[in-house]
Amino acid sequence: MTTLTQDYQITWEKLPDDYKLPDDPVDNINQPALAAALTESLQLAGKISANTLTTTNYGICATLNNKIVIKAPDWAFIAKINVSREEVTRSYTPELQGDIPVIVMEFISDTQETEYSIKATYPPGKWFFYERILKVPNYIIFEPDSGSIEMYRLKNTEQYILQEPDGNQRYWIAEMNLYLGVWQGTRENRTGKWLRWWDEQGNLLPWGSELAEQERQRAERLAAQLRAAGIEPEV
Repeated sequence: MTTLTQDYQITWEKLPDDYKLPDDPVDNINQPALAAALTESLQLAGKISANTLTTTNYGICATLNNKIVIKAPDWAFIAKINVSREEVTRSYTPELQGDIPVIVMEFISDTQETEYSIKATYPPGKWFFYERILKVPNYIIFEPDSGSIEMYRLKNTEQYILQEPDGNQRYWIAEMNLYLGVWQGTRENRTGKWLRWWDEQGNLLPWGSELAEQERQRAERLAAQLRAAGIEPEV
């Protein structure tokens, strides 16, 4: 499949098996934790099917004028792949191997602002690649320290437009039928700002640790009710 944008001929080709992927470390310790938290709550809520792909610092590819371009967003959600998971172990090529990502996220960790790069010449910047090459409908830029979040939506102009949050300071992700927003709290020894999901009714999608805590509290309430009725609960 071939499309044209700017001066690029875009083709969707499988990455050669002998292609050497960059082995750069993640920018900081927070990025894997933020990404894992996003995925875990989706998994527990049944929002990830067998054909869904969630990625963290994982190469998403396109071929521009016969040259391979790979970008590795800090987190991405691909609703459906049409190949086996073994075929996308090293990288993923949209159109060829499945859907365009529904959403990509970048967690700002330096001052280079590469997340905003609209550089169109080869190799193109991240913004240009997500907007003009992949045409990802939702692009999130999150600054974990301050909790600043920017959501860009691909509109009919085929350009990203900055979106305003709703009254709860959340953003509707139509393709996922979920809201995305910022939450303050602690998870796995990190206290700070987190990106989290809410359903249509405004219910927070919990993490496993929160579900366990809810279950513990339910058990304590039940035990208290039994004792009040003169029944000693079994331990």
